[in-house]
Amino acid sequence: MHVEASRRRRMEPDTRRGEILTVAVRLFGRRPYSDVSTTDVARAAGVARGLVNHYFGTKKDLYLEVVRIMLTVPAVALEQIPRDEPLEQRVDAIVNWFLDVVSRHSTSWLAAVNAGGMAGDAQVDAVIAEAIDVAADDVLDAVGLGDGASEAVRGMARSYVGLAVFTGREWLQRGVLSRDQVHALLATTLLTLVEQVFPQAR
Repeated sequence: MHVEASRRRRMEPDTRRGEILTVAVRLFGRRPYSDVSTTDVARAAGVARGLVNHYFGTKKDLYLEVVRIMLTVPAVALEQIPRDEPLEQRVDAIVNWFLDVVSRHSTSWLAAVNAGGMAGDAQVDAVIAEAIDVAADDVLDAVGLGDGASEAVRGMARSYVGLAVFTGREWLQRGVLSRDQVHALLATTLLTLVEQVFPQAR
């Protein structure tokens, strides 16, 4: 019992931090950066404002973490990609995962990729660029090209991530594409890149 109680005490800060971050994702997704305060986040999370500052620092630090979370593929998602399946099925799984996530968290995801009124801010731009780098590496890893990819291939992978972001906007923000159309575009493009384009750039 003592061990279990100790474990619960150690987990509690992580749980609180996660709850605060979940609330921040929701609030920054609904309102521009300038309209959300750490007091708003604390009130919605049911904690003292000082606890928000303790875990995340300033409001800007908290926002940067929200952007990072919304644009970064979690390790658990990558582990679910069927590595032993044919390439076409892996590509289908990658694209489906992306579409599921952005549709489930569409408001927050769009706020993150649109920088929530913070476009042009050097720190926000750096977080977005870092997230694109990570996403590109994750895509390459998922299709079996994670080790030893050339800079040209990585550049193409980053370009593909950019295509995914802008296509997601066309679907979720403008409503001019359906999910099936987005899936067809992203899956066909990635399959073509892996089979025909990347081999020429290694």
